[in-house]
Amino acid sequence: MIFRQYYLGCLSHASYLIGDETTGDAVVVDPQRDVGQYLEDAEAHRLKIRHVVETHLHADFVSGHLELAAATGADICYGRGAQTSFPVRDLDDGETLSLGGVELEATPGHAPESISLVVWDRGSEADPWGVLTGDTLFVGDVGRPDLTAGVEPGLTVGNMARQLYRSLHDRLLTLPDGTRVFPAHGAGSACGKNLSTETSSTIGEQRVTNHALRLGDEDAFVAAITEGQPARPHYFAYDATRNREDRALLDEHTVPPPMSLHEVLAVQAGGGVVLDTRAPEEFARAHLRGSINVGLEGRFAEYAGDVLDPGTPVVLVAEDDHRLEAKVRLARIGFDAVVGCLDRALATFTEHPELVERSSRLRADELAQRLSSAPDMVVIDVRNPGELAQGVVPGARSIPLPGLVDELGALDPEAVTVLYCAGGYRSSIAASLLASRGWRDVSDLLGGYAAWKALNG
Repeated sequence: MIFRQYYLGCLSHASYLIGDETTGDAVVVDPQRDVGQYLEDAEAHRLKIRHVVETHLHADFVSGHLELAAATGADICYGRGAQTSFPVRDLDDGETLSLGGVELEATPGHAPESISLVVWDRGSEADPWGVLTGDTLFVGDVGRPDLTAGVEPGLTVGNMARQLYRSLHDRLLTLPDGTRVFPAHGAGSACGKNLSTETSSTIGEQRVTNHALRLGDEDAFVAAITEGQPARPHYFAYDATRNREDRALLDEHTVPPPMSLHEVLAVQAGGGVVLDTRAPEEFARAHLRGSINVGLEGRFAEYAGDVLDPGTPVVLVAEDDHRLEAKVRLARIGFDAVVGCLDRALATFTEHPELVERSSRLRADELAQRLSSAPDMVVIDVRNPGELAQGVVPGARSIPLPGLVDELGALDPEAVTVLYCAGGYRSSIAASLLASRGWRDVSDLLGGYAAWKALNG
């Protein structure tokens, strides 16, 4: 058996290539949208990708099933019940995909069309070699039941949580303790609340250490996993729909074209967005008026998806060697409308100071001084709900970044506004969004809540 895990840290996403050396047949499970690495590895091992299996209809990224099928002729497989506009092969409970001596057996997951895949290496082990658990079982946690609730009649959070409980206890936890566990996500993903930084485990380890598997009865399980989940990223509903659709394929090799300042301003005037991918401190020093800052060094695609609308034309501000990276990372969440990149950005800022702005970033002591002298100042905490247990700035209003766009109508653009997060990355995004929407006096907290706590104890 040939087995490889691919871990995409910026989306906390794991995908898999499994092949049989004897037959040369292979399967890819839960692929990311840029599929070149799977094709290269399959060629290196002389494998033919016969199947692309999705453990469920993903909400957190646009999967590469269509790209792989087009490149290899593989069929696309889901658990029975997936409603798509492209042909799929339904995998029933207990159905097996045979690659030769390597077999993958479908077992129910956390949603109607969701499956886990029990991996058998018939030539070397009598027990299952491992199980690909998708979003059903993570290392340290289990899937959240609310991401697709309401999409179809009868899909409530409660009944999906109960389906998840039964899939875990009646199926996955009946596997031998030595069965290796390979989930679709790790720490940082919004698909769960206590995911480990480890990207694999065993059934035995999870039986002992996973808090969600030690909650007692079904009612206790349902109560625990339906509370305290991280804010759902703004783009999740869009991606859940895109993964059901027959859509355009990604070109992962063509760099977005350079655009003159005149062309960029025309896109901006027509409703497009200038997305500045530089670090917050660079953005703060100088940027094109109306730009939104989402730095490439962080969870770029996820946070861009929180503040941009799908389909909106996007012009990138990025270094030459990062332009393709930015385009591909946006495409991984289905944001395909990158029309180009501002050419000679820094030189343009120097040549046209009338179009350039600076961002206000406050130190923690400056924020403290302003709070005492300006009681009407609006302070917004854009962290996730679970982070608030670490403490908050007095008087701050909690609006997690994924919900900020939806709350803009309830905020006063004339009010002096300060935003903060944990360390300053998300708050720069949030502040730039407000500035782009007409806020005239908006700042973010340099160093985030960590700096505030260090100052105030």
